[in-house]
Amino acid sequence: MFPLPMFTPEQVARVCENLEETGDIERLGRFLWSLPAAVPGSSGEALNRQESVMRARALVAFHGGNFEALYQILQSHRFTRESHAKLQDLWLDAHYREAERLRGRPLGPVEKYRIRKKFPLPRTIWDGEQKTHCFKVRHQAERTRSLLREWYLQDPYPNPSRKRHLAQATGLTPTQVGNWFKNRRQRDRAASAKNRLQQDPAHLPSGTSPEGSIQEHHAHHSRLLAASPRHLGSPEASDCSTGTEPRGTGASTPDISVSSDSEFES
Repeated sequence: MFPLPMFTPEQVARVCENLEETGDIERLGRFLWSLPAAVPGSSGEALNRQESVMRARALVAFHGGNFEALYQILQSHRFTRESHAKLQDLWLDAHYREAERLRGRPLGPVEKYRIRKKFPLPRTIWDGEQKTHCFKVRHQAERTRSLLREWYLQDPYPNPSRKRHLAQATGLTPTQVGNWFKNRRQRDRAASAKNRLQQDPAHLPSGTSPEGSIQEHHAHHSRLLAASPRHLGSPEASDCSTGTEPRGTGASTPDISVSSDSEFES
């Protein structure tokens, strides 16, 4: 036990800094527990003005899984810029862990992006500048698209086993992978039909534009699909199968595309 009369607030702050540097979070927690409560009018209230003490409390709360206490500390005390990077990591990692606990699995890059959008950094630990992790997210998104494109060129109709393999390699879900391939095939078919009409428009009726013809073609194709069942066992049918892939719900399994970075950030 270390009663406050033995230490000044500045000395307590230095002890917290030393324990934080050694990484001995358990000992740091015991030291903080020994200090008097920082209630208004008490001798311990002065500790709330020591940034090292508040940062130590945040660390102990995080490692103890007490995320509500962590959020309260980070939002109630304005920290200097030197502490921002470490405390921002605590804020984000705590929200990631809570989400992973609810889902029962690790988060993918899309889900982590959504967590950051849902729980933005408080201004007490952020000076308004863009964090560098956004570049990492974009880099990861481009790497994921490149890998999906390579597999698409090899096989535009991956079977469930390949989808699961791709999901593990990209951090997506098998349903997201299936949606990406389905969207890519639809765009390629539309682009191919448009190119054919632009290259040989002579067969079009008088006064009909290639764009209008493509729209009519898609409408006619949709009516045919609605009127007739899919052929069982066809590659297209595998994308809509519920027996071989889990169907996602909510924000975890969005339809994704490769038109821009927004497919991984919406």
